[in-house]
Amino acid sequence: MNNFEKFNDFRNMYPNFIFDRYIISENDLEYKIDYFFEIVGLTTFNPSIVIGKNIIKNLNINVNFVKYLAFHIGMVEAISYIKCTCSPNFIVKAGYLDDEQIAFFKKLYYSGLGEFLYTNGINIEMDELFNIQCVGNKLDIGSVSYNGLGNLIPVGGGKDSIVTLELLKNEANNSCFIMNPKEVTINCCKVLYNDDDILTVKRNLDRKIVDINNQGFLNGHTPFSALLAFLSYLVAYLSNKKYIVLSNESSANEESVVGTGVNHQYSKTYEFENDFNNYALKNFNIDIKYFSLLRPLTDFQIAKIFANFKEYHSIFKSCNLGSKGSSWQWCCDCPKCLFIYIILSPFLKKNELIDIFGEDLYERDDLLQTFIELLGYSVNKPFECVGTYDEVKYAVSLAISKYDGALPYLLNYYKDNYPLFLDSSKVLEFNEINNLDDNFKDIVRKAVDLYV
Repeated sequence: MNNFEKFNDFRNMYPNFIFDRYIISENDLEYKIDYFFEIVGLTTFNPSIVIGKNIIKNLNINVNFVKYLAFHIGMVEAISYIKCTCSPNFIVKAGYLDDEQIAFFKKLYYSGLGEFLYTNGINIEMDELFNIQCVGNKLDIGSVSYNGLGNLIPVGGGKDSIVTLELLKNEANNSCFIMNPKEVTINCCKVLYNDDDILTVKRNLDRKIVDINNQGFLNGHTPFSALLAFLSYLVAYLSNKKYIVLSNESSANEESVVGTGVNHQYSKTYEFENDFNNYALKNFNIDIKYFSLLRPLTDFQIAKIFANFKEYHSIFKSCNLGSKGSSWQWCCDCPKCLFIYIILSPFLKKNELIDIFGEDLYERDDLLQTFIELLGYSVNKPFECVGTYDEVKYAVSLAISKYDGALPYLLNYYKDNYPLFLDSSKVLEFNEINNLDDNFKDIVRKAVDLYV
């Protein structure tokens, strides 16, 4: 049975998914938000979010507004659980959404699960995927008085958020934000910030979803950054911040499969950024702005800036596979590792790259197919957060032109099979399609002038 047949069978067997309720509890140190989901006839799920009370700087908190934001986080958290059966009826008992809000979430689920649908061979229209039925009560929020200051900077441990940290280091009232902190992310923040300025939240998945996945139910990529958007909004409100400053580059807008609209990075795109801001403005209506500082830049430009921040080179990690172990390491086998190696290779010496990754990835003949996919000479780019085809070809071509000595395997393969790509027009442009206020735009332009 193929996955499309499974998809139809599961939808028939388990037609109803319920977001039943959420409960906010507290002790002396933290708040906990428990979510209760059910695939009727199969199982229940109880994931949670834990927020330390030390992050609270807002002295005028509206309790019902916090509940409203927690409900929205649950609407995104549900994606991780409904995907295993794609139950067609999504019944919301935990709260209320109007038709326009439902339309927002239908688009988020459909586009955010685009890779999941594509890789599972599922062909379905957006309006047919989930029928969202809200039977819960509308929460009376009342008036929300708010006057936030400064920047909340989500940090993931990779080069992008490090560049954002460095570019904003002279701004006032900055705080780092980490979900499920690891030693890598904490250490990246501690280069510039002390413990009081590092705000952390723990997300606890219900481990039953792992058992469900192992039993052959549907599985695949979910829009993690969309969850981060709503969660960071709550943290910004509690910590009294005005800006949520992301580190998504212009490269995130490129499709993973050309001509399909499928994008591994959908919830990092400018389109989602706009959708989220419009939704927040209409439904939350307080002065918190969500935007990416690096949206004007390409991955190539960001890599060139990052290459100058040597103190982070032994700390940062971007490998998703390597993050799953007891300590976060570069696995050196995945598309993300190879892409980061490539994009840094024009700016760092061979020994510096080997110091970071532990080996010369350009000598890995077993990475040839991944290399070809990153270059755009295959059906699709790898389903990873990687740069555009032009950026990869440009970085490889620069690395070849600067290389001293015999070329390593992958660079030699490129030289023998493809033309050098040294057109910088699409790689070094400043993308004016962004949501940066003028003061932030000036910061980025100064960084480009200084480093790029």
